[in-house]
Amino acid sequence: MKNRVTGLGGFFFKTSDPDKTKEWYRNHLGLNTDQYGCTFWWKDKDGNDRTTQWSPMKEDTQYFKPSTSSFMMNFRVENLIELLEVLKKEGVTIVGEVEEYDYGKFGWILDPDGNKLELWEPNDKVFL
Repeated sequence: MKNRVTGLGGFFFKTSDPDKTKEWYRNHLGLNTDQYGCTFWWKDKDGNDRTTQWSPMKEDTQYFKPSTSSFMMNFRVENLIELLEVLKKEGVTIVGEVEEYDYGKFGWILDPDGNKLELWEPNDKVFL
């Protein structure tokens, strides 16, 4: 498999007050926050529009389970199903089932420290 991860798709972290955290980052660092956090737009090496999501989440979120970490990274990938098959053969822990939405497919794995990592095969055309 040639390309596994093609970029950082997002960074999600727990906080006691997501709205207060988003307001602080908006006021002090100028992030254009909304209900989900902030979407950063960038271009890949071929000039295609891409996004990376920054999202503070409630500290009691269950989204990071089974990890007990206070953060979760999302990595952009090219072929999620194929990558998950390769990772499984390599002994990587796969968490849950693949989920598909109009903006892409998602799968989850655990790193050696038990951090949950989200793998996202995006449909960038939805964001344009």
